[in-house]
Amino acid sequence: MSLSIPGKTVFQTWRDHDFFSGLSVFLVAIPLCLGLAIASGAPPQAGLLTGVIGGFVVASLSRSSLAISGPEAGLVAITAAGIATLGSFESFLLSIIAAGLIQISLGIFKLGSWINYVPLTVMKGMIAGLGLILIGKQIPVALGASALVAIQNLTLVNISIPAVILSLCCFAFYLILKKKSSAPLGLPLSLWVVFLGSLLSVVILKFSSISSEAIVRVQIPPNIFSGIKFPEWSRLTELKIWQVGVPLGIFASLEALLCVKAIDKRDILNRKTPLDRELVAQGVGNIFCGILGAIPLTAVIVRSAVNVDAGARTRLSFFTEGLLLLLAILLFPWALNYIPQATLAIVLIFTGYNLTLPSIYRDLWHQGWKSFAPFVATVLGVLITGLLNGVLIGLIVTFLIERKFTASN
Repeated sequence: MSLSIPGKTVFQTWRDHDFFSGLSVFLVAIPLCLGLAIASGAPPQAGLLTGVIGGFVVASLSRSSLAISGPEAGLVAITAAGIATLGSFESFLLSIIAAGLIQISLGIFKLGSWINYVPLTVMKGMIAGLGLILIGKQIPVALGASALVAIQNLTLVNISIPAVILSLCCFAFYLILKKKSSAPLGLPLSLWVVFLGSLLSVVILKFSSISSEAIVRVQIPPNIFSGIKFPEWSRLTELKIWQVGVPLGIFASLEALLCVKAIDKRDILNRKTPLDRELVAQGVGNIFCGILGAIPLTAVIVRSAVNVDAGARTRLSFFTEGLLLLLAILLFPWALNYIPQATLAIVLIFTGYNLTLPSIYRDLWHQGWKSFAPFVATVLGVLITGLLNGVLIGLIVTFLIERKFTASN
């Protein structure tokens, strides 16, 4: 697809539309890339690297005009579980490469259209379940505990009072800004929360006798390349690597296809993304993520929506976001290290909430049990048995209900 729109050159398109939209996406991406990496149990710079790879590698291969690729909240649970299963982030990087190969295979064999056969209720249930998991994983972090502490294991010993105060202030600030028609200066809510949290943490630590360990901050090395982790190649042929990589590739593909289909509907120029080409682009991107020590990527709904709302017209906005992310981690890593992890947890809690809005449950309830039962079954399945089994449970319930309705008619 062209990098210009009718009546304008490439530079005019970038200047009038894609520069500002790329800047807007960059401002949203900074806190989310950091927060999602930490929530996944990966180094924080791994999330930023994923954003850069999405902004350059995927953007170069994809033919989607508006869908942004990068780290996504829905992949956090899979990433965290994968790292725990394989024992190290370096081993999990091999699973990301395996996932990329699966995605490329799906694209080569032209299986992108399979997205049309997955019921919408199951998709919504899967996303809602992952939103609940994300919230549950971030509550301990917001209270000052380690990301490794499960919510049911929280005690007064785990909780940090300064972190709780900081989180409550950020939570209230977010709600106040949310009620306004627009955030100050047009900047994203998440960025304002990060600004406030960083400022408050400096004030709390400077004007009190509290130890600096009471408020844990992001830790990015001055030279980001010195902290990059690489795959543990010796484990590539292990079955465990592929047991994690295959469902990761399938889910990342599902997320990507869902995103591009939704964003294509918002394209004022009515362009359509070639789905099989998108799978190949996503797969190549994930192979780069695995090789370079980043967390997995997919096309992301939230940042893509920001991209559209900011007036994007072409993939030049992707390149702009990727370039700004690269400059941030090369020139200003010290600034990112002022961000408290508790503040990022608040941003991610709201991100998870947006994935599992009460209105989704209410709307499906009003549509009747034919829609609500598969949705709830998928949500509970994802929460109790994991992503892949949860989706399978949702599909089985959908099949049984359809069969019952067909027999009764």
